[in-house]
Amino acid sequence: MKCFYAPETDLHDPVFRLTHGKILRNAEQAERAKLLKAGLDQLGLEAIEPAEASRDALAEVHTEDFLTFLETAWEEWQALPNAGPEVVPNVFAQRGFATYPASIVGRAGWHMGDTSAPIGEHTWTASRRAADCAVAAADAVLAGDRAAYALCRPAGHHSSADMAAGHCMMNNSAVAAARLRSQHDKVATLDIDVHHGNGTQAIFYERDDVMTISIHADPETYYPFFVGYAHETGAGAGTGFNTNYPLPRTTTDEAWLKTIADALEKIAAYQPGALMLSLGLDAHENDPLLGMQISWDGFRRAGEMIAAAGYPTVIVQEGGYLSEDLTTSLVSFMEGFMGRGT
Repeated sequence: MKCFYAPETDLHDPVFRLTHGKILRNAEQAERAKLLKAGLDQLGLEAIEPAEASRDALAEVHTEDFLTFLETAWEEWQALPNAGPEVVPNVFAQRGFATYPASIVGRAGWHMGDTSAPIGEHTWTASRRAADCAVAAADAVLAGDRAAYALCRPAGHHSSADMAAGHCMMNNSAVAAARLRSQHDKVATLDIDVHHGNGTQAIFYERDDVMTISIHADPETYYPFFVGYAHETGAGAGTGFNTNYPLPRTTTDEAWLKTIADALEKIAAYQPGALMLSLGLDAHENDPLLGMQISWDGFRRAGEMIAAAGYPTVIVQEGGYLSEDLTTSLVSFMEGFMGRGT
């Protein structure tokens, strides 16, 4: 399996995070990539540096205003009096009645949905290269590979067409899905990150050519709180092509795997030409974000099930946070997917 990783993504190592009124160290640290890459090393998989994708590939899912903001925000922010080292919004647009502002402070509140995705000096470079990994993995599958993996940092599935949030910048998963659409009439996305893939849902919500399915901790008590409920099934042409499976935070292997099986049945009925898998590993029982109780064996079996579905598959890395178990979580899933499991 071809695996893509860009060392420049390590340059994004954010500091700021606001949790329950306290300023804490951000969870999306560069150390995550080292732990994930160690998993690839254990599997004997080479990490390939991707070529630079065209900006058009990003513009398939993101607005030009948003891309320009990501590219220029940090330098503009530094010109503010007493500017901090990272772009962190202190005001948010009420979009029901709002005008796009000229001020960088206002644009931060327009294009950033919360305070957990601060923009630093190298965030644009890192997020650009993360998207390059997603495009390269999609291109490998379009060229005939059965599957390919993109080790993306920062993650992407919480980012919509024009808003970053939840540790995410560009939506790498949506970029990969859109790339697959260039050769397939229909593409399915399956998100097994412990958080709802709200950005991916928003991007494709009114489309019937990209089915979106997310299996995640119930947003009644877990991020992103406002979206990810079962009644969200799409709109317009996309009606019936979005499915959410909110699960209790106490969920263990059997219930989780049964839900994946249900999702795969729905995907089979849709008959897509390819699958984009948003691989979050933060459902693991020892992940610090405490979303679910999935074991390594659960990840291995999930990998087996998704591979057995038989679709050309792009695997895009999403969450999975700092824990000594993160490496083994990736190894477990990949061993199952590649048929190396016991």
